[in-house]
Amino acid sequence: MRTSVFRTAACLLASLFIVCCTAANLAQAASKDEIDANVAEALSKLYQQSIAGKTLADKAVGMLVFPKVIKAGLGIGGEYGEGVLIVDGKTVAYYSTAGASLGFQIGVQVKSQIIMFMKNDALQAFRNSDGWQAGVDGSVAVAEFGKGGELSSNTLQEPIIGFIFSNKGLMYNLTFEGSKMSKIKR
Repeated sequence: MRTSVFRTAACLLASLFIVCCTAANLAQAASKDEIDANVAEALSKLYQQSIAGKTLADKAVGMLVFPKVIKAGLGIGGEYGEGVLIVDGKTVAYYSTAGASLGFQIGVQVKSQIIMFMKNDALQAFRNSDGWQAGVDGSVAVAEFGKGGELSSNTLQEPIIGFIFSNKGLMYNLTFEGSKMSKIKR
């Protein structure tokens, strides 16, 4: 009995080590040029997939764009990505997003996340924070599409709207809850 428990624990630890190493290799710190190129590509993909996404982006007072957020987990999970804050069409700062989770999960996932600030007070609250956490410091309404690819009218009323897309991998998670965004120096 003890031997099987020990073997199971050893297998779980070895698997967690492999998942964490894979995620660490995928999430190496990128240069400004790499981040900027990935941001442009992510925005292009969003605009191709959703006319409503482009319309909202044009109305947003600011956008936080994370082109590659990598999440890995085996019971305990973590995610990390780097991106930019765009205001008036210009990059004003670089940010990271990080989060941790517990529960049934296994695998690695790569996704893109865009958070649009639709109201100035929501953007200013984000910019004035020292580490902003989704769901705690501000609620992010995940974009929900109705018939014909139009955004629901409830979503359009929210001060902060988020898009998650380009999911690749064996894990599936469509939430911003618990993600912490922090300014990084580049």
